[in-house]
Formats: sequence, structure tokens, C-alpha cells
Amino acid sequence: MRFFPRTARPRLVAALAAAALAIGAAAVPLAHADDLKDKQKQVQGQIESVHDDLDESSARLRKAAGQLEAARAQFASAKADLDVARAKLGAARTLDRQMQAKLEVAEQRLEAARADLRNGRLETEDQRQQVTDTIVTIYEQGDPQLLAFASLLGSRTPADLMRRMEARDALVSRESRVYNDLRAAEVLLEVREDQVKAAKKQVAVQRKQAAAHLVTMKSLHERTQKARAAVRTVVQTRRSARQAAVRAKKADMAALARLKKREEQIRQQILEAARKARGGYRGATGGFLDRPVNGSITSPYGYRVHPIYNYYGLHDGTDFGGGCGAPLKAVASGTVMTRYYSSVWGNRLYLNLGQVNGKNLTVIYNHASSYRFGSGQAVKRGETVGYVGSTGWSTGCHLHFTVLVNGRPVDPANWF
Repeated sequence: MRFFPRTARPRLVAALAAAALAIGAAAVPLAHADDLKDKQKQVQGQIESVHDDLDESSARLRKAAGQLEAARAQFASAKADLDVARAKLGAARTLDRQMQAKLEVAEQRLEAARADLRNGRLETEDQRQQVTDTIVTIYEQGDPQLLAFASLLGSRTPADLMRRMEARDALVSRESRVYNDLRAAEVLLEVREDQVKAAKKQVAVQRKQAAAHLVTMKSLHERTQKARAAVRTVVQTRRSARQAAVRAKKADMAALARLKKREEQIRQQILEAARKARGGYRGATGGFLDRPVNGSITSPYGYRVHPIYNYYGLHDGTDFGGGCGAPLKAVASGTVMTRYYSSVWGNRLYLNLGQVNGKNLTVIYNHASSYRFGSGQAVKRGETVGYVGSTGWSTGCHLHFTVLVNGRPVDPANWF
């Protein structure tokens, strides 16, 4: 997890390098004076830390980091909701424009149909008037049927008969034509009335759809507003969480700096003991130490990326489970060099085991609930020196066990 801006990375590395020097005295004390300069150069190139898992940070920082991570997840979720809401609102607006266009077309068709209907009614009325005028004119001359019959009777020659019959047919044709024109106008008027009805129905459908879509648009707009407000809230939460994490990180760095002063004294004691010691054990080291607790290994010795500080550093010991209150055993006979409490390591005890193959061997017990021996007391192999606890920077009961050879941390697994 990274809670510092990327642009602040160089400053973070510098701060952590200083912190590594601070805790270097706790777990990476220097054995030889001629190695000090080399060690200083190494620190400039990499951060050596005694911290690794979530255990290796303060509860305050773990809480702040957890809140920041939760805020980041919430921001991603809120941003996704906002993007979805915006996309839906955009699609709804596009559909709204399309629906408005369809409604306008339908209304235009209705208006055109109404205009055609008005014109059709006028045309039909004109046609009816023409029929009336034609019929009146015809009947003013007498009953067409009687006139036609009288005309036929009055014919004197076949030619005269033909002329009179043609005149009668023309008269009847004229009457039929005006009636046909009227019927055609009436049929067209019915068609136009049907067109108006259809256009009205289409407009009603479009207006109903537009009204329903307006409700949808309003809902989507409200959802977008809420999503935008949620993003603003999460942004503020994330900002507050980041500030809290920065403050917690500074507090941790200050604690490590305070630890440096005390550990420097212990480092000097280890170096002095290494210079003065004579004799001791010589031989194979595999199996030289007993296991410090009856529990499984939960985190081995080695380099890795710190899950909160996000730097590559040394986990300088081996973490053992074992349960709260489990007895911590002396891995070999020795003398308690010092015992104290720190906010970082909790209850801590250094057990000096003397010389092994010409080098000083010291082991460190961390996070214990309590210890049974104090500084200067002799401890025999297998004796209970204390009890597993979760003091200091710890999320649960465990033992962080460190082996120092001439003040330098080595892999404890090579000594069991």
C-alpha cells in the first residue's frame, strides 16, 4: 500500500533511510569499527529495516492505512457509480432528443392533416353547393325525365330523335358527374378525417412516451447528483485519511528515532563484548540453538516490501506463532544483556550467548507479554525466559526472534 504521493517518494525514502539507521541499532548493530563506513554506504543505497508485516507498524498507522485503503476503494466505487449515472443520463438525453424530434414530426403531421381536413371540408361544401346549383338549374327547366320523354315524342325524324336523345344523355351525364364529384369529395374527406385521427393517436403516444421519459430523466439526474455528491464526500474522506496516515507515519518515524538512541548504546555493548571475549564454542552451528517457542513459523527471515511503508527492507528475524502466554525458552545458556520496553518492539530482551567460532552471538526476544529475568541474570538452556505476547507494533501474539552474529542479523534458521 502506498499512501504518499509519488512526487514525495524521494523524501519518503530519505526519511525511511534515517529510520533504518534509527532501528539499525536495534537489530543491525555493527561489530567491527572497520565495517562502519561500509555499513554507512550500504544504508545510503538501501533501506535496512527490522519491519516487515503489518505487525511492524504502529496500530495508529495500521488504522490510518486501513481507512485510507477503504477510502480509495470507496472512491473507486463512487466514481464508477458516477460514470454509470453520467452514461445513463447521456443516453437518456440522446433518447429524449430523438423522442422530441418524433413528437415534433407527429405534431407537424397532425397539423398538416388538420389543414387538409379543413380544406377537404371546404371542397366538399363547394361540391355540395355545385350539386345543388346544378340540380336547381336542371329542374327549373322542368322535370328532366318528363322533358326527355316529351322531347322523344316530339321528334319528327330519326335524326331529330338522335339529337334529342344525345341532349337527354348529356343532361343525365352532367347530373351524374356532379353527384360523382360530390361522392369523391366526401370519400376524400373521410380519408382525411381518418388521417387526423391517426395523427392525433400518434401524437398522444409520443406525448405519453415523452412524459414517461421525463420521469426517467428526472430520476437519472437525481442519481447523477447523488453520485457526484458521494464522490465529493469520499474525496474529502480520502484526504482526511491520507493526512491521518501521514501524521501516523511521522509519529512512527519519531518513535524509531527515539529507539535509535537506546539501541546505539546496546550496539556499543555488543561490540565491546565481542572485543573482550575469549574462548567459547567452536564447531558446527547447525542445531546449536533450540527453538525459542513451540509454534510454527509465520514469517521467515529475509528481504521484502513493507506492506505499509512500501520500501524494500530486511525482516531481520523469524516470527513464530505459539499463542498468547506460551512460554519462551532460552535457546542456549547465556546472560541477559538488557531488557526494556519500546513502543516499537514492546517488551524486548537481549540474551548474550558468548563466543561461537570466535564471534559474539546474541539473540533477541520481542513483543513478549513479560520476562522472568532481568539485566545481568544468567539463564540456562531450556529455561522459560518469558511469555508470548503482542506488545509494541503487533497485531497479534507472536515472537519476533532475531539472531545477531557480532551485531549483524543472520537467518535464525541456520542455527536450529
